[in-house]
Amino acid sequence: MNPLPTPIVDVVEVGPRDGLQNESRTLAVDTRVELIHRLVAAGVRRMEAVSFVRPDRVPQMAGAEEVLAALPVREDVDLIGLVLNRRGAERAAETTCDELNMVVPVTDGFGTRNQGAPVERLLEEAAGAVRVARAAGKSASVTLAVAFGCPFQGVVEVAQVAEVVDRVADLGIDELAFADTVGVGVPTQVEALAALVRGDERVPRLRFHFHNTRNTGYANAWAATRLDLSSYAGRVSLDASVGGFGGCPFAPAATGNIATEDLLHLLRRTGADVAGADADDLEGLTGTASWLSDRLSSPVPALLGRAGDFPAVAS
Repeated sequence: MNPLPTPIVDVVEVGPRDGLQNESRTLAVDTRVELIHRLVAAGVRRMEAVSFVRPDRVPQMAGAEEVLAALPVREDVDLIGLVLNRRGAERAAETTCDELNMVVPVTDGFGTRNQGAPVERLLEEAAGAVRVARAAGKSASVTLAVAFGCPFQGVVEVAQVAEVVDRVADLGIDELAFADTVGVGVPTQVEALAALVRGDERVPRLRFHFHNTRNTGYANAWAATRLDLSSYAGRVSLDASVGGFGGCPFAPAATGNIATEDLLHLLRRTGADVAGADADDLEGLTGTASWLSDRLSSPVPALLGRAGDFPAVAS
């Protein structure tokens, strides 16, 4: 058997969005802007910077327009705005974000609690969001929430995900993401879900979003790099959050994302080609995680900052 080609992994930093939305302390706009500046200085080149949601539902994400207005436009940095419906997309279209990422849960139970609507209605909202993005000259991606398991339905069968995938793929998206929103996924599911879109020309790019709630997030990330990625020019995108902060306010017991610095250490040591972040010097990320920990009054879940990089980076 021939070995798989070296994967190219595009790391997507989600700390300014998913990393903050479930924290008890709400950070001011200027603090969130500084977080993004620190991440860019640490080498991050693609990130979810804001979420266009109702501030009464997710106060941690209030002021999305103000955050983006305070950031310089850089050709080498792509900023993503997460949206939950067409109205959020319309807000995002008026800003400098480069990409709109629409969330579509694959279960009615999660869709109703997270976005106030069942899957069928959210597919309609996604179609509208993609049209808004296109009219504004922005990229459009869709994340399928609870694709690995739902806190309200329980086990989610691949066939159920496949029905939503087929509808979303027809929207003319630039990227499709499978999200393990509550951290219940295992590597065999990574392969099974990827198989749904392998060779499907309607899905130009593939992305995964993992949480480490049950300590399987990094195993799932590794599994994603071992997929047959020939349909995607050998590339796969992986979400991660600086420090491992994160969680969903509408998903019980959902803890942090896989940590950007821990993921980059894994990718570098296993020989993957990394894009979207600097895997050679992680001090900027571990320092940013400590800085963020102080402002959130919350300990850093990631491990690299405690153990230190290996091999140690010469100062």
